[in-house]
Amino acid sequence: MHSTKRRTRTALAVATAAAFALTAAACGGSSSDSGAKADSFTYWSMWRADEPQGKAIKAAIDQFTADTGVKVKVQFVGRDVRANIGPAIAANRAPDLWDQGSDVIYGQTASAGQARDLTSVLSLPVPGEGKTVGDVIPAKYSKVLPKDPSGVQNYVIPYIVDSAELFYNAADPDIRAAMPTPPATWADFIKVCDALKAKKKPCLASEGEDAWTNGLQFDYQLNAQGVSFADLTNDKTGKAWDNPAVLKAAQQTEQLVKGGYIVPGYDATKAPAQETAWASGKDAFWMTGSWATSETGKEVAAGWKYGAMLPPGVTAPDSMTFGFSIPKRAKHPEAAEKFIAYFLQKKVLQNLATNADSITTRTDVAAPADLADVQKALDGNAVRLTYDGQAGAIMDKVFNPHFLDLWHGKISAEQFVAKVKSDQVAYWKTQG
Repeated sequence: MHSTKRRTRTALAVATAAAFALTAAACGGSSSDSGAKADSFTYWSMWRADEPQGKAIKAAIDQFTADTGVKVKVQFVGRDVRANIGPAIAANRAPDLWDQGSDVIYGQTASAGQARDLTSVLSLPVPGEGKTVGDVIPAKYSKVLPKDPSGVQNYVIPYIVDSAELFYNAADPDIRAAMPTPPATWADFIKVCDALKAKKKPCLASEGEDAWTNGLQFDYQLNAQGVSFADLTNDKTGKAWDNPAVLKAAQQTEQLVKGGYIVPGYDATKAPAQETAWASGKDAFWMTGSWATSETGKEVAAGWKYGAMLPPGVTAPDSMTFGFSIPKRAKHPEAAEKFIAYFLQKKVLQNLATNADSITTRTDVAAPADLADVQKALDGNAVRLTYDGQAGAIMDKVFNPHFLDLWHGKISAEQFVAKVKSDQVAYWKTQG
């Protein structure tokens, strides 16, 4: 899945949530298996049939039917499933199962109370393993999700997890010389950047106009200072921006700009120019999601070794999960739940991880070698949502414009903090 698709999914999901909530509320009701076991169910997938994920899912479906006799009427809808699910539920033509990013599932169904509570699925046995779904899927991925109107967080059972980190070529001699061990402090990281700068290698790649990806650097610096991005931007008084830790995070971000550590000309290029430059070895680090490996795998030179690390001081990597959800109005939910448990077998997810270059939510399923560092960070730490779950209009209207001015060197850290604080207070006044 391309990063441009992933970067925009949160804003779109939140923007459509309110409209869908009205439609769903008007329709109301629910339906399910009427006591009899279903011999089939419908499934709309976010993947295309020709994608590696789609092929892995099709193989699992075929084996599921062979083993259980339950037929799966699957449609590989692709990303458009996000736009189709709401109207389908409203018209009582929803599938029994669908998958998407957890944020999209929340925005399109769960936020309106139209997603089935899947807590009971956690108790279902995973075939042939002597374990339950809850045993093999870490609860931490659901515990960070926003709650639906009933307080439920288990409206999605995740099977893939992405995370953003600083990616680099661990086989690059310049990087190895500058960074014999991962930097433990921000000062150590700047020393690495200085050593690279001396070698005429820019420390950081950047698609200059991409506020979402570039903003991850500030998001992580806040986390390293013990500040939640969501708490900061949800403060209607704006006083949270007076926290010295917030200014410190902004100053560290400004240091990257003023120190000349970002690739020259980054503010005047368009994607994927800088991604391509990074993949050719011109820059050292690239802050992006774990889809970086699949996007650049055909561009990097022979001998390239993907490495990834969190910025110094970060206590929790962000997590972007993709998984299964069942609409509350599904007609055959129990059959769909049975498939979810089946799909989470180790052998099924290992096939997905290997052939789709993905990290699965099972810790005992090895990620591809190029994502081993990311899996280690996810497995070994608590997790958080990207931007601590913040999304929507406040990002587009308040944070993004001022952050890009900071990132492009047009304003100082102090000006950035003051401007976001002022506009944030004004924004929340318009929200009632």
